[in-house]
Amino acid sequence: MKNFRDVFVVGGARTPFVKSGTAYKDVTRDELLMAPLRALVARYDLGAQPLGDVALGALLNSSSNWGIARESVLKAGIHPYTPAYFVQRACGTSLEAAGQIALKIASGQIEDGIAGGVDTNSDVPIEVSESLRALLLEASTKRSTGEKLATFMKFRPSFLKPKLPAVREPQTGLSMGEHCELMVKEWKIPREAQDLLALASHQNAVKALERGFFKDLVEPFGGLNKDGFPRGDTSLEKLAKLKPAFDRSPSGTITAGNSSPLTDGAAAVLLASGEQIRARGWRAQAKFVDAQSAAVDFVHGDGLLMAPTVAVGKLLARHGLKLQDFDFYEIHEAFAGQVECTLKAWESEDYCQKFLGSKALGSIDRSKLNVVGSSIAVGHPFAATGARVVATLAKLLEGTRGKRGLISVCTAGGMGVAAIMESVD
Repeated sequence: MKNFRDVFVVGGARTPFVKSGTAYKDVTRDELLMAPLRALVARYDLGAQPLGDVALGALLNSSSNWGIARESVLKAGIHPYTPAYFVQRACGTSLEAAGQIALKIASGQIEDGIAGGVDTNSDVPIEVSESLRALLLEASTKRSTGEKLATFMKFRPSFLKPKLPAVREPQTGLSMGEHCELMVKEWKIPREAQDLLALASHQNAVKALERGFFKDLVEPFGGLNKDGFPRGDTSLEKLAKLKPAFDRSPSGTITAGNSSPLTDGAAAVLLASGEQIRARGWRAQAKFVDAQSAAVDFVHGDGLLMAPTVAVGKLLARHGLKLQDFDFYEIHEAFAGQVECTLKAWESEDYCQKFLGSKALGSIDRSKLNVVGSSIAVGHPFAATGARVVATLAKLLEGTRGKRGLISVCTAGGMGVAAIMESVD
């Protein structure tokens, strides 16, 4: 097999991220997903010739949207000869998609492609009850009107109770927040540390917003041109007054203030080979070096959101790097406590020996962590976060020399996805 080629991030786009049930309450996931795609089409003339492939995903998707990736390509104005497929790895969906597109480019299978994702709790799919589903299926097998009527006589009002998507782990019955409470207790993460990290996320996001950092990343949509979450008026005192959201006992420490909010939004990123960038007259923002996924056994004691620690460790070993060899750390803030657990685990000799077979990875320079804010301040539309982070890190690396960034995203199901990006020489 021929040598792998370098892969580059050309650019990214996303909608403003907003609180679920507000500005996008009447917007479908299809409409949200097409917004960043259309922005990339306009910016990079993607209707002129086919792309190699497009990988798009969503967590909250309905059976009627089984073809959402290909349909979005067709509706967004991307060249119709462009194939597309659906990806899902929980909150790591669009980072996983970016890794897959990058690998296809690196191997020479394609020259360019888009990775992205969307999620909206405002357009959440609702299913009928199991009883009603069984009744309807039984009725569909009957031929005569009399047989069908006899079947429908079995109907009961209780059959109308809908099935809402469960925000709980099927294996444990616990929500992600409840699992994170277990993690912060295990790692002895105090409430103040979580609130401080949340405060830093807001402060960094507000500063970035004020200096125009997000201007060419966030495309106007739905009458908005910026995210709805960054708060310049928050403080440690305000955060400390919030009540625990998942463990209401005196030992509960995770609140709405130090957790990522339920968010509606979409994001996408364009990747390409160096040859294609030159041919199309594009400019490379950053190099997408490698990605890695991992999983832990959260059912039998591992922390649900700790798998990125393993994914990062594998990436570092494969590339002969140390945890300290990075200028930017983009660690997804599902919860501030989860970020703190991750950082503390990398400092633990016992943990790293058990999960990585290595010495402790050590500490990072906190001034390099989520320097323009992350999911607590910016928002977290589940499947869109990975693409949001890739585009953000690419812009941070653009125009620098010898710089390197690390991405870490935790997901439901005890999984995690990590990636390394570098500046373009």
